[in-house]
Amino acid sequence: MKNRRDFLRNTLGVGAGLAAAPHLFAEPQANGTGMNMDMKHMSHATERSNSRIASVETPDVPQLSWRMDGNVKEFQLIAEPVKQEIFPGRVVDLWGYNGSAPGPTIQVNQGDRVRIIVDNHLPEATSMHWHGFEIPNEMDGAPGSSQDPIPPGGRFVYEFTLHQEGTYFYHSHMAMQEMMGMIGAFIMHPKEPYKPRADKDFAIIMQEYAILPNIKVPNTMNMEFNWLTFNGKSGPANTPLIVRHGERVRIRLINLGMDHHPIHLHGHQFVVTGTEGGRQPQSTWGPGNTVLVGVAQSRDVEFVASNPGDWMLHCHLPHHMMNQMSSMVGPMSFRNGMPAGLDMERGMGMLRQGSATSEENGPSLGRGLGVGSTAEQTVSNSPLKAGNPMPHQDMPDMQPQGMQMGKPDVTKDANSVPGFPQDAFMEGPMMAMDQMVDKPENFGLRPGWSGFMAGMMTFVRVLPPEKYDQIMELRKKQEGNKPMKMAMPGMEHKHE
Repeated sequence: MKNRRDFLRNTLGVGAGLAAAPHLFAEPQANGTGMNMDMKHMSHATERSNSRIASVETPDVPQLSWRMDGNVKEFQLIAEPVKQEIFPGRVVDLWGYNGSAPGPTIQVNQGDRVRIIVDNHLPEATSMHWHGFEIPNEMDGAPGSSQDPIPPGGRFVYEFTLHQEGTYFYHSHMAMQEMMGMIGAFIMHPKEPYKPRADKDFAIIMQEYAILPNIKVPNTMNMEFNWLTFNGKSGPANTPLIVRHGERVRIRLINLGMDHHPIHLHGHQFVVTGTEGGRQPQSTWGPGNTVLVGVAQSRDVEFVASNPGDWMLHCHLPHHMMNQMSSMVGPMSFRNGMPAGLDMERGMGMLRQGSATSEENGPSLGRGLGVGSTAEQTVSNSPLKAGNPMPHQDMPDMQPQGMQMGKPDVTKDANSVPGFPQDAFMEGPMMAMDQMVDKPENFGLRPGWSGFMAGMMTFVRVLPPEKYDQIMELRKKQEGNKPMKMAMPGMEHKHE
């Protein structure tokens, strides 16, 4: 492209002559009586079913339905412990909202009056902060300053009018609770549609956990993380973003953790059109393919899906493209035995003294197992045998037949090469589990694809119309077989 203007015009359809989009946020009608919808249960997708604007999809995360109480949209969030499968066979104990971590996505329209009832089913006090909202101070959710914490078994009712638009989020304002999973997306759609209009609109929340093998509870005090998730799932368990060739796509990226994440998209250039402060002026837009999403930030990226294919979307920090990673992998390859009894920080690679290669910085399986357990039974993966991959000892429910367990491609003298192994036994055929993560959105991916997806990795699948329609039909059939979901106490709905 000659310059930014050419890029915006040719790739994103921005420029002179772009027709003004009509108003797309007229309130819904019910039986021809306008807003006579008192206590009717709805989702944003239902409300916007006749609109040209795209409702936001959050793959693997439910949408939070609402009901009308006069002119107020009423939502209910329950802060509670959650058991969540972040990876096939890996069920962990998190804290979240309404049975999900991250919590369900809330979608509203600019100008809405909303009431959000927060019930605390946790064993300790909590509070709810509305990140980036310009609302009265008493509704901000900062414990100790704007309100008292919500005690166990307690309730707090938040109510405010929203004049903003953009990608926001809600989260506990108790620091360690954030690291247990307590966040959710809060989308404020504008009164007037954005230009250019998106055909597909997605949201992805990035989270990270430190969970050692045979442990199900994250160590929220740790500074190193070995499970990295998009919308509560680690690759290849997360669901790809499905778009039709030629559609304009918006992806809303939200980060609340301890690390910043450079998110890279293959095969396309995009522009950053929004932040956690709302829509950005077009004068700030410029082409790129990697965006750094800092802690407590959101970034909206937009592009035209002009290049067909299955394109990776991932964090580009190398350790964030792995699952169950810990510092024990390297040392295990070069010596027999594994000293136990070290604290978790050193077991995860956080150095207290010496250099990274010092003997005292060897691996550990325990969190201070005591003086009597200074060494464990000899275990080693050296010398490596290509035909005998290591079992998943931290996933007892995972049967060998669930993985494809192919033969890694290594040379005969691999063990004589300094640095080996790096990815040979962490990525590739032996890690493939296509059948275990089978779902409509994965239909048509290359055999063995799952062996190279881990951590914060997913696909943007840009599909021709016939393949897109086929996947949508498969998805429709699958959703038709699902039971009705409970969205609010005492009320059932089918997820839209």
